[in-house]
Amino acid sequence: MNWWHNAVGYEVYIRSFQDSNGDGIGDFDGITQRLEHLAWLGVDVVWVTPFYPSPQYDFGYDVADYTDVDPAYGDVDAFRRFAARAHELGLKVMIDIVPNHTSSHHRWFRKALEDPDSPERDYYIFRPGRDGGPPNNWVSHFGGPAWTLDEKSGEYYLHLFHREQPDLNWSNPAVRDEFDRILRFWMDEGVDGLRIDVAHALMKDAELRDNPQILPLPEDATPSQAMAAFEHVHDLTQESTKEIYRRWKGLPGADRVLLLGEVYVLDVEKSASYMGVGGLDLCLFFALNRRPWDPVRFVDEIRTWSLASPDGFAWTISSHDEDRPVTRFGGGELGRARSLAIWTIFAAIPGLPFVYQGEELGLENGYVAPEHIKDPVGLAAYEESRDFCRTPMPWDSGPNNGFTTGEPWLVSSPRRPEETVEFQRQDPDSFLHRFRRLLLTRRRLESRRSGKVEWLPSPPGVALALYGEVLVVSNLNDDTVRVELPPGDWRLEYSPDGSEGEVTRSEVEVPPATGWIYSSAEA
Repeated sequence: MNWWHNAVGYEVYIRSFQDSNGDGIGDFDGITQRLEHLAWLGVDVVWVTPFYPSPQYDFGYDVADYTDVDPAYGDVDAFRRFAARAHELGLKVMIDIVPNHTSSHHRWFRKALEDPDSPERDYYIFRPGRDGGPPNNWVSHFGGPAWTLDEKSGEYYLHLFHREQPDLNWSNPAVRDEFDRILRFWMDEGVDGLRIDVAHALMKDAELRDNPQILPLPEDATPSQAMAAFEHVHDLTQESTKEIYRRWKGLPGADRVLLLGEVYVLDVEKSASYMGVGGLDLCLFFALNRRPWDPVRFVDEIRTWSLASPDGFAWTISSHDEDRPVTRFGGGELGRARSLAIWTIFAAIPGLPFVYQGEELGLENGYVAPEHIKDPVGLAAYEESRDFCRTPMPWDSGPNNGFTTGEPWLVSSPRRPEETVEFQRQDPDSFLHRFRRLLLTRRRLESRRSGKVEWLPSPPGVALALYGEVLVVSNLNDDTVRVELPPGDWRLEYSPDGSEGEVTRSEVEVPPATGWIYSSAEA
């Protein structure tokens, strides 16, 4: 069995986790200082967002050199110190690979602009315009057309994201060879996993045909509204993309490395097809990440997705790209209870759940004033900014919440003392301790979680699932619900209030927004 089965992941957004040198930007030595917190919490793998040299138009997702570390985050030796300490603590290391596009500052793209006859020109997708405009109607995730004119040559280049993030041409064998070398470099550095950014978008329609327009596109459309106006059948989810991951899985040593895809596709069958014979080991689950609270739909989505793959998915309700779930789920104690009820399901069923930094504290969105917004999406539409979930990690109630001794790269309102790691570590009834007990329960019951998950009949908005000898019942509704347990004796292994140990049979009354985990008392 691979190491990622039964594991729990933790996403570190490197700029906002911990600054070690007072420049206001999180870095590798800062992560290393805080790794003991993650080991104590009970996670198994640390995923670090992009740390490569970059002009930071998209804060690291615009890569200028795939085999180095941006000086703001340290250097390769700092990465090695981080990886060594993580491994000492029993933590696996996963890094972000960004293969859909490079930075416009990458030497490949600079060469492509300087010399249209260079081999590097075909590393990207350049095309003549059409009717005095771009080659087709594709739009950028960050707003506007997905094409920018190269005035020197008169051709346009494709960028599904920022214009400073030109898309690579994965039909070119030379691009594939380059990434084989990049992956081997980091595997030689001892990484245990690769989170693949925009994993569903590498290959494009060979003819670059227009996407069908399905909604009106107003002139003042936000980036998300513009994306929703089209059916993305030609710019995303091309079947040939899977060939790339099958190739990667065949690289020497890749059998021990988790290939985790950011397949942002809300069609469960399409997403699942990227796993197994599709080359990826797991795909991230996004069905709940941008949705307001909806108990019936949430249970149905988790059930449907969990049954689509024997190994489940990489479960998330949070990341560096969306509003924090506590905010989306009603705020305050209500939002925290609902978030924990979802996490209780994730902890019991097959798959690899991921904590986004601060999620273990039950954090709501931070506040960033309009004049301090840095995110390119937020600069286009303030209400869609990703900065609200990227505010610095609150370690204590000192200056800048212990994140930095300098001026934070992202200016935001300070967190209250009770929102900090220091405060919650000292309070046994805090959200942090409730969350930690859940992760440790999952680990403790690891040997009893096996086989195929079975979803049992339950009232709407209630998850009732049996995985081996482990049973989860989670009521996402606003009212207490009576639930019929399967035959037998069931010992309560996890309850948010700490009242474990009771053996139950038959019916239970589950309070609102509450999840419980049981094990068979007859085994």
